[in-house]
Amino acid sequence: MMSSLKRFLIGRPLKSNQLGEQKLNKTKALAILSSDALSSVAYGPEQILIVLITLSAAAFWYSIPIAIGVLVLLLALILSYRQIIFAYPHGGGAYVVSKENLGKYPGLIAGGSLLVDYILTVAVSVSAGTDAITSAFPELHPYNVPIAILFVLVITTLNLRGVTESASFLAYPVYLFVLALFIMIGVGIFKVLAGDVPPELHTPLGTQVAGISLFLLLRAFSSGSSALTGVEAISNAIPNFKEPAPNNAAKTLAAMGMLLALLFSGIVLLAYYYGVTPKEEVTVVSQIAEQIFGRGGMYFFIQGTTALILILAANTGYSAFPLLAVNLAKDKYIPRMFTVRGDRLGYSNGILSLGILSIILIIAFKGRTEHLIPLYAVGVFIPFTLSQSGMMIKWLREKPQGWGTKLAINTTGAAISFIVTIVFFLTKFPQVWPVLIFLPLIILLFYRIRKHYEAVADQLSISNNEEPLMKFDGNVIILPVAGVTHVVENSLRYAKSLNASQIIAVHVPFERDEEHTFEEKWKRFHPDIRLVTLYSPYRSIIQPLTKFIDTVQRKACESDYHVTVIVPQFIPRKGWHNILHNQSSLLLRAHLLYRRDVIITTVPYHLKK
Repeated sequence: MMSSLKRFLIGRPLKSNQLGEQKLNKTKALAILSSDALSSVAYGPEQILIVLITLSAAAFWYSIPIAIGVLVLLLALILSYRQIIFAYPHGGGAYVVSKENLGKYPGLIAGGSLLVDYILTVAVSVSAGTDAITSAFPELHPYNVPIAILFVLVITTLNLRGVTESASFLAYPVYLFVLALFIMIGVGIFKVLAGDVPPELHTPLGTQVAGISLFLLLRAFSSGSSALTGVEAISNAIPNFKEPAPNNAAKTLAAMGMLLALLFSGIVLLAYYYGVTPKEEVTVVSQIAEQIFGRGGMYFFIQGTTALILILAANTGYSAFPLLAVNLAKDKYIPRMFTVRGDRLGYSNGILSLGILSIILIIAFKGRTEHLIPLYAVGVFIPFTLSQSGMMIKWLREKPQGWGTKLAINTTGAAISFIVTIVFFLTKFPQVWPVLIFLPLIILLFYRIRKHYEAVADQLSISNNEEPLMKFDGNVIILPVAGVTHVVENSLRYAKSLNASQIIAVHVPFERDEEHTFEEKWKRFHPDIRLVTLYSPYRSIIQPLTKFIDTVQRKACESDYHVTVIVPQFIPRKGWHNILHNQSSLLLRAHLLYRRDVIITTVPYHLKK
């Protein structure tokens, strides 16, 4: 029943050689990877007004020069990440750039910040989308949290179905949102130019406002810069693009930057000319749309598409989080299970982890977007600053052709990003202080996991010879192996001590290249032990193993001998380490426990402390 439900929700498994069919073209990639950045125009301009209203509505004209500053930063970021795309075409974004140019720990800070940022992306986007719905239907406001959780579950399921399938479904709402906002901006500006908007709704540009200060303007600028969250996602997700991936990613980044600039500028202008004041239960976009169109069909179309893109902007996190997790897992900073593709060729462990953590965050913050945005934005600008600083080091070290211009671009972006980060800490410390707690904890966790993997690799390397274990009569022994390690050596010695008529080592590769590489390695170390490789195009270990055991067991019944399955397992001193390494062996034993005709023996290998 569970298997049928899984197939209904996720779909049939795909073969590994179908991975090329799951790549994105520029049209779909723009919708999927830009939805976070584009959706932020629905709350970025509002954040500027929330700061300025602390003085008075007369200060709203400052939103125009502040918006120009945000656009300058956007240009610097777009040009910078374009350079990162071509310099690091295999993806990884800020984490890879920082690690290679600034060192291990700056890389871990960038990677940890981005992991948390993508969790916040989902929580903020879904919460903001829920706010848009409850703005149009106030009677739903008490149900913000359950509605947000339901949306997270739906988006998680869509992403488990695969990148291409989710992109095909999610692209339409994104482009409908862009169309709706362009119509609103076009009609709104036309009414302003036609004189249909009373001039008393807004304060003239240049009006003196008592109490204005540079610090307040920087605070408003940093808050408005939250509209730039998600700009880095394309550089992290280059492997998701069709070939030539870097060129397609760069073109998609440019298109995203242009759309973001136009939408952000248009909403800031309309909010100023229509004298919109931020309110707790009604968004700025909702107020603008109501003043331009009234509460008619076009108003609900704008609110509906805004709610959809805010919710679907979470998909940017689902596209980038698993790929970042893969890079960290390859470097052994998080569990290797994040490198395994699921039935639909997506990194399902990363997708599921992101969904669960974002739901926890929504519940903890009760779906209040304004409480999440500062934490979200500061988590973005730390990697912005580190990645561009890393690119500065790269250009100074390598000095390629045109490096002076590239250095200037990255220096500008790094300086502005650093200023925004500092202003966030100074002005919103009560909301962003958790960054100072969770970042060191995340880096400590990365460090502990890496040290554990290093200790495991050192102890599993073949160096020591151990005495055979106890003797036991047996006939045919099946030994699942994942590599040539000390644990496998220990298990083989035990298998040989059982006086079996035949020992069969079984390896389950996911790729053909991996299959041939392992066969050659096995012949070098154990030419006397028969190796059977069970190529698994659907990336399942348990199914081909149990099928092979079934085949051997049927022959055993005919020939009157028994089958012993030896499952290698190493047992660390601490329980959480055991979880990191023994998922497959635990699942295999669980599948075989009910079989009375197969003897299951586990040979533990205790890791030293």
